[in-house]
Amino acid sequence: MNAMRQFYMEVPIVTRAYTTVCVLTTLAVHLDLVSPLQLYFNPTLIVRKFQIWRLATTFLYFGTIGISFFFNMIFTYRYCRMLEDGSFRGRSSDFVMMFIFGGVLMTFFGIFVNLLFLGQAFTLMLVYVWSRRNPLVPMNFFGVLNFQAPYLPWVLLCCSMILGNTIWVDIIGMGVGHIYYVLEDVYPHLSNGFRLIKTPYFLKRLFNEHIERNYQAAAEDRPGGFMWGGEGQPVEPDAPAEANEAPDAAEQPAAAAAQ
Repeated sequence: MNAMRQFYMEVPIVTRAYTTVCVLTTLAVHLDLVSPLQLYFNPTLIVRKFQIWRLATTFLYFGTIGISFFFNMIFTYRYCRMLEDGSFRGRSSDFVMMFIFGGVLMTFFGIFVNLLFLGQAFTLMLVYVWSRRNPLVPMNFFGVLNFQAPYLPWVLLCCSMILGNTIWVDIIGMGVGHIYYVLEDVYPHLSNGFRLIKTPYFLKRLFNEHIERNYQAAAEDRPGGFMWGGEGQPVEPDAPAEANEAPDAAEQPAAAAAQ
């Protein structure tokens, strides 16, 4: 028990909270403590009956307990944790902001395609963002198909089509993931670009991130898998100017080659 508890507590806080609530919600339905009719996304009931909780529960219920549920939970946990341990390391508030941004957009799109539950779409968003930020990672699909990470969402989409599931869930998840990727990882690095998604200060205080830190993620964990100008590099306070300038000169050819 102690080993399981230690493993559970080592899971990053956002991943731990989201996957736990998803499992507990599904178990509550399985034990007939609540009904799926009380959880699904219904704009009419939200607006007229003020059943605001449906905006959240639509992302928490993954269907009856079975093979599909376990696969969804494995994918959700795996890619949520890899994002939080990778490009969002030390930035849990920004990760929560990604959740909020994705949830709002999916809720908006869900109105037009009449989807009841959006948990699978949310998982696809996590998979898509991770795959675009790790473009060189090799993937293997059941030992049959080899491909690189950016193709993973499309492989999952094809699997949904083969299994006869509705593809709108996957399309919405991939679409929202792509919008987030462009706004967060592409547009800010253009010549006149800037960040459009700003994390509120209260979220930073909630995660004790309101103090600036000299943190630099590993190269493979950076958005897009590339060096973005060496942001966040700690500077030696007592180092002479010549020593600080030399690495920049040496990095220019490498950056040019990467481009």
